[in-house]
Order: sequence, then structure tokens, then C-alpha cells
Amino acid sequence: MACKISDSVFLCLGPCQTPIKSQRIATHSSTASIFHSKWDNLLLKGINHRKGVIPLRRNKVIQAVAVPVRPSPADSAEYRKQLADEYGFRQIGEPLPDNVTLRDVIDTLPKKVFEIDDVKAWTSVLISVTSYALGIFMISKAPWYLLPLAWAWTGTAITGFFVIGHDCAHKAFSKNKLVEDILGTVAFLPLIYPYEPWRFKHDRHHAKTNMLQEDTAWHPVWEEEFETSPFLRKAIMLGYGPFRPWMSIAHWLIWHFDVNKFRPNEVIRVKISLACVFAFMAIGWPLIIYKTGIMGWIKFWLMPWLGYHFWMSTFTMVHHTAPHIPFKDSDEWNAAQAQLNGTIHCDYPRWIEILCHDINVHIPHHISSRIPSYNLRAAHKSIQENWGPYLNEATWNWRLMKTILTVCHVYNKERNYIGFDELAPEEASPITFLKRVMPDYA
Repeated sequence: MACKISDSVFLCLGPCQTPIKSQRIATHSSTASIFHSKWDNLLLKGINHRKGVIPLRRNKVIQAVAVPVRPSPADSAEYRKQLADEYGFRQIGEPLPDNVTLRDVIDTLPKKVFEIDDVKAWTSVLISVTSYALGIFMISKAPWYLLPLAWAWTGTAITGFFVIGHDCAHKAFSKNKLVEDILGTVAFLPLIYPYEPWRFKHDRHHAKTNMLQEDTAWHPVWEEEFETSPFLRKAIMLGYGPFRPWMSIAHWLIWHFDVNKFRPNEVIRVKISLACVFAFMAIGWPLIIYKTGIMGWIKFWLMPWLGYHFWMSTFTMVHHTAPHIPFKDSDEWNAAQAQLNGTIHCDYPRWIEILCHDINVHIPHHISSRIPSYNLRAAHKSIQENWGPYLNEATWNWRLMKTILTVCHVYNKERNYIGFDELAPEEASPITFLKRVMPDYA
């Protein structure tokens, strides 16, 4: 169901602004002319996110002279760079031609990136187990003022457990499916994640990436949700604003423990996974409390778990969320555009990349989920060589996070996103607070 925003807005260009111009971009495809007009429309969407947007009261009727401004063919590359700087990106990619298929992209990848290497796979397990054990040791020895650093390390280390289970779910860890199912289940247990429910849900995310209703990962808020009630509206503002780096906790609860959300042929495996998780909680948590007390449970399990969810939420929202990346209805959706053009590569500090097994080299993972995590960098290099102009790339920075947390809120078919503070400025104090206190440097 496509959401439509009924609010009227008036786009004012200040005295120092001139209409944005664009140029046709030379591409590697002879069909580039197909999508010039599409890119012009995309550029115009970006204008609405700039300072010149002034919200008006709901239901107020205004008359204005519509002055269509078609960007000239002079500056589209320059404007893309301008948007990249504003949003915190290293590069905003050109639109992918409509006639490019996902198979076209997959066929350009070297065959070796799909090969499973048992030594590399089990080395990733060793890295995660060792780094997690080191984290637990640091927590046990750290004075109180160094505990946040120990928690950050340990939470990042157990995020590596998630990535290992993630590879198992995609049949990208071992040639033995039973080994993958057992290891995936065990790797998810410290996270209290039921492996099979997550796997079924996540497969649908890959099949329907950035599809407005069908994508089972995060998607924009629909206006119908936003208008449901004042209480829900405030909860949504908090969840998609200040608490968004931990919103995966709500997603975890809503999606993974309700048997009714799964197909009949999935239910048995879902129940087995749930039984494993509840058994771990019933045995593991009392043991931790018996040995270390309630405060020990908080120190050794809860705080690293919250650190894991910080990365789970941050990685997920950065992978597919930006003002220029649309969510589309199923009848408009294009697999290649969603997976190549609608997925973001983001570089993090090297220690995070190592502990999390390169999960943020995310574009090749969406081109083919069968690529093992240890081959993602080689696959990304190939994609850069063959499809570089179409890629969205960033290095993690505060401006990128500020853009996501303060702009990417309610779905709008013409503009992609409308911010909460534009739709309900009198209630949007969580968003105005973030705009005031978050750093703005890239």
C-alpha cells in the first residue's frame, strides 16, 4: 500500500539560491538515455530535503504559480557530489539503467568469490570466540570507568557471532547443511536470537529488498501509522529518532517469536529454534546469576547484548537508508536497482570490520547472498571495476547518521522521505533535539 502525504508544502528558493541544474551522465551502458529523465526526477527529490522547505499547516489551501524547473545538462555530476557532501556520502551512484538485470551483475563476478574455504570459515569462528573471551576477561578486570570500553569491544565481538550465523543461513559457510544449521543455531544463542525464524525472515528481506510493504527489514514509516494516535506517533518519533540505534530490539521481539508469522512448512523448524533459545535462557542466565549475581548478569550479558544491538541497528539502517534511495511498490520494483543501486557500502574502523567479518561490505552480499563473508572484499572490488558509477559508498561519519536519524522518516512517493519535524513540528522535539546536539562533520 503506497502511502500518500496530504500535507501541503511550499518550496522556497532563497535569494542566494538558483535552480539546480543537471547534466546527462556518460555511463558504461549504451542505454543510458533511458534513465536520464528518471535521474532528473531523482535530483528534484533531493531539493526538498534542503533548507528551503517550509512546512505549512495541515489542510491550508494555498495558491501558487507552478514554475517547472528542468535541470539543464550542465551539473548533474556536480549536484550528485553536492548531495553526497550534504548526506555524508563518499559517492552517490548514478541510476542503474532499467534494462540491467541482477543476472547481468552476477555474471561479472569472478567465480572464485563464491567458493567456500573451510579454513577461512573456521578462522572466522576462532576470531569471534577469541575476541569474545578477551572481552569477558576485560569486563572482569576493568575498573568501573573502563567498563564502557570493555562492553563496546565485547558487544562488537558477539556481533561477529551473528555474522557467522548469517553466513550459515545463506549457505555460505560450509558445504554441509547440517553443520551450518547447528553452528548457526549455536552462534545465535548468546544473542537470544532464534536462528530459523530469523533465517526465514531474512530470506524475504533479500528477495524483496527496499520493497515498501514486503521487505522484512526496516522500512520507512507509513503515514497511516504516523496518524494512528498521538501516543503511537510519539513512540514512532522516539523509535526512529533517538532510540533508532537500538530499534532492532523491537524488531527482534516483533518478528522472531510469533509462530503465526511463519508458513506452515516453517513452523516445526521455528519451534525447534525457539526451544533452543528458551533452553539457553533457562540454563545460561541462572548460571550467570548464580556465579556473579544480578549485577554480573548486567555486566557480562546485558551490556554486551545492548552493544550488539547498537551495531545490528546501525548496520541495518545504514545498509539501505538514505534520502535519495527509494522504497518502491512491488509493481515498480526492480531487483538489480534495489540490490546494486539501493544498497550502501560503508567503511567502519578496521577493528570493527575484523570483528564483524566485513558484513558492511554489503553490496556484493545483496548481489548474491551465497558469497562468503571472507570473499566480500574481493567481490566488491570486482563490482567497483564493472559497475563503479552506480554504487553508493560512504565512510561512517556523524553527518551520515544525522541524516538518517533526522530526515529518513515517513514514506512519500515523490520525495522518498518526509521528516517528522515537517509533518508535526509541534510534537517533534526528539528530532529537533537530535538536530541540535548531533555533530555534523563527515
